[in-house]
Formats: sequence, C-alpha cells, structure tokens
Amino acid sequence: MISVRRAAAALAAGAVLSTTAVGVAAAAPSPTPSPAKIPAGLYGTTDPTYDGVWRQSLAFLAQRSSGIQPADRSVDWLLGQQCANGAFASYRADPAKACDARTMLDSNATAVAVQALAAVERQSADPAQVAKVARAGAAWLKSVQNKDGGWSYVPGGPSDANSTSIVVSALVVAGQRPADVRSSAGKNPYDALLTFALPCTEKDGGAGAFAYQPDKTGKLLANADATAAATLAGLGKGITARGAQPEQPPTCTDLPKPSAERAALNGASYLAAQLAKTGHLTTPPMPGAAETAELPDYGNTADAVVALAAAGAKKEATGALTWLENHSADWARSSGPAAYAQLVFAAHAMDTDPRSFGKTDLLEQLNATGPAPKAPDNSQASAGADDDESGFDVWWIIGIGMVVGVGIGFLLSGRKK
Repeated sequence: MISVRRAAAALAAGAVLSTTAVGVAAAAPSPTPSPAKIPAGLYGTTDPTYDGVWRQSLAFLAQRSSGIQPADRSVDWLLGQQCANGAFASYRADPAKACDARTMLDSNATAVAVQALAAVERQSADPAQVAKVARAGAAWLKSVQNKDGGWSYVPGGPSDANSTSIVVSALVVAGQRPADVRSSAGKNPYDALLTFALPCTEKDGGAGAFAYQPDKTGKLLANADATAAATLAGLGKGITARGAQPEQPPTCTDLPKPSAERAALNGASYLAAQLAKTGHLTTPPMPGAAETAELPDYGNTADAVVALAAAGAKKEATGALTWLENHSADWARSSGPAAYAQLVFAAHAMDTDPRSFGKTDLLEQLNATGPAPKAPDNSQASAGADDDESGFDVWWIIGIGMVVGVGIGFLLSGRKK
C-alpha cells in the first residue's frame, strides 16, 4: 500500500510538472527523486518526497489512538508543511519557500494532515495554532470539491473513491456533516461515492465492491482498497473505529433507492468474500517483475480488517488479523511508520493489543522511527475519540493511501489489482 502511494505521487508529480491539462491520458515516466536529507522531526528514514506528510500523519493518528503524544518538533514539522492557502503537498523540502503553481497540492495529504493535527491538538505546545492550521486545511478541501460531490487526488481531476472517502473524515473532524457539504451542482460526497458502487448482481466477482474510478469504457471494476475506504466513509466511521455491535455476517443487498450506509455494508460483504479465499488480500506483480504470482498485500489487508470490524464483521476479519500478526513484521520494518500505523489501526479495530501483535510491539517500533514522543499520557486522542459506539469515529485514513490514478487516466492501471 505505501509503495503504491509513493509511485502514484511520483506519477502525479510528473504530470503536474509536464502539463496543466486535467485529463492526461498517456503515461509519463516516473521522476526519480534525488537522495533527500530527512528533516528533524519527520518519522521514517526513506526519501519523503512522495509520502512525507502522509506517513507523519498516520504515525500521529496511531500514536494518539494509543494515548501517545508525538514530540513537539514532530508536530511543528507537519505544521510547517502547509501552504498559505491551507493545502498540503505530499512533501515540501523547503517550507520557507512559498507554494506556487508548480506545487503539487494533494487532497489526500491535506485530509490526513487535518485529522492528525486535530488528534494532537490538545496536547501540543500551541493548541490554537494547530487548530488554525487544521481549519484552514478543511476549508481548502471544501474549496476544491468537484461538481459530482467528490474529490480527486490532485484538484481538478475526476473524483475517485479513495480521495472522496478520506476527505469525508477530514470534514467530520472539522465539525462538518458530509451530507451537507455540497458542490456547486448540489451534490454531496455520498452522491459521489455511490457512483463507484457495484451492484450485488455483478457477475464478475465484484458484487458489492467499490471501484476506484470507472475505466476508460465507463465500466466499474472491483478494487479492494477503494472498497475498504468507501466502506468506512459510508458507515461514517474512521480507521481507529472499534468493532461495531451487534456483530453480524455481512450481506449484499441492493435497495430500490441506494444509500451510502447500505453500499458500505455491501462493500464489507465483498471484502469478507475476498479474505475468505486466502486469508489475506493480494496484488498482481508489478509490470516487468520476476515474480508472476500474485503477492500478499499487507496494507490493504489491514485496511480490510478495519472496515470489516467497523461493519460488525469481526468474525470475518479474524483470520486476516491472525495472518497479519504472523506475517507482517518484515513488511512493516521495511515500509516504515505508515505501515506500522496501519497495523495499529487493525489491532485496535479488533480489540487486540498493538503492543503484543504477534511477536511485535507495534507502538515501540513506530515510535522508534522518529523523535521520541512525549511522556505517555492517558488523555483521549481527541474530542471525538469516544464516538466509536455512536457510529461516527472521526479518525481515519485509508487508504486510502493507495491512491493511484490521482484523477489522471494513465494512473488508473496502477490501481486495478
């Protein structure tokens, strides 16, 4: 999941730098980042060019969900990444340099940063400043809403399920009701999400799933990553949500008048069916790779666990959680803070201790990827942290992180697994 997001951002950067047109159809070569010095305060040791804000934000959310407050200098680093208009890019190497037309503004980075800053606000050195930055980020997101009610990775592109889903959570954090956030055409985010939902009568194994975007012919193709993201958004829950009660096996039902909640439950039924095949999700090998078999997809498996738990299907997610406990350590170690965060979210969703995840203390490993956090505290992660049982947990990210396509046609193929 994390590597796919980095590739998507790289392709998007190439597109933004080479053209101002929205609908680029031909693939562009992925720019090769130069070796980057890791800034003080940033989590992770790999080049942050395409995921700096993303991985920092996920780290904060995972820490706060466990009562841990990141160091002030880590919070300051994230604050400094914001552009004057409220948006965030994937990473700004020189925050002192103002954002301009060449800065690739990123709806996903902005949405997850809004959530992360809201989560750390209460225990930060300057709560007022943190709150101001979060509000500005949410306002920018509303300003770039598409007419269909959704969002794209890069403003101006066609909406996609992942970007729309993660923005839903950011809006909730900002005190907005997503259903009331309407575009110039009167559409809200749920209107957009429903356009990506496959019916239960789908014959190609995608019954109940969500697509990332329609393909070039307008056909919706099932995408597990998009389904996990949209399931959470449709249920009004976030990635730190606990398992819903009462537990019930997910089923797929088409209503005469579709609803976001019903589509989300249909999405959960699709995820359960996919996990039942091998106990985890898979992804096709990258083009040109020596491997020819499908590969385990650790990040999307973790996202699916959270989505199923939020839908009341913890039983259907148990096998996948066990598989992650037994097999994800090497992946998380090589992928860094965002991967550890995804596993923390899965553990929390299933009421499993992230400090004893298989043979791994996920929080210890996560904390070790950046500056030592503040002394442990027992405060809630946010004002909304106790909302899980009410059905609207606001701390979520997704997926989403798996944003390939960024609303640009040539990226669609990278999303289809």
